[in-house]
Amino acid sequence: MAVDQIGPEGKRFFPFVFTLFFFVLMGNLLGLFPFSFTYTSHIAVTAALAVLVIVIVTIVALAEHGWTFFTYFFPSGAPVFLAPLIVPIEIISYLSRPVSLSIRLFANMVAGHVMFAVFAAFVVMMGRWHGVGMVAALGPLAVNVVLMGFELLVAALQAYVFAILTCIYLHDAVHLH
Repeated sequence: MAVDQIGPEGKRFFPFVFTLFFFVLMGNLLGLFPFSFTYTSHIAVTAALAVLVIVIVTIVALAEHGWTFFTYFFPSGAPVFLAPLIVPIEIISYLSRPVSLSIRLFANMVAGHVMFAVFAAFVVMMGRWHGVGMVAALGPLAVNVVLMGFELLVAALQAYVFAILTCIYLHDAVHLH
């Protein structure tokens, strides 16, 4: 994935992307065990990971290109009179990367776990009724089984998305435009 997205230079970033992927994946999967905690469902954790990615991307870009890295914020060939408009837009775009990276992971983990908890509460509440309630509890229980499958899929998918976006950002740092 690192080589496909970044190019041959991606080999040196593989340990970072690999570690990031498995850290996020294990955090996502951990919450699927009873009485455990999904640390990726906290915005502080996902924001810290996203800021780490952007800081590393910026350091890589500065190390690779020096001061010419700042040409990233004003594409070549753009009319100079548009600089006051283009530069702030590009800076905001660059700085919004960690925001979108962290909120995407956080929101997906929280939403899935809240849905899972709500349907689990339905099972428990309906199961307390004798007779009809026990049978009625099978519906939310079936939904929880399906949600567990979706949660497994979302856990892996969100770890992949986090890693692939990191690779895309590293590609931009290595190749600028």
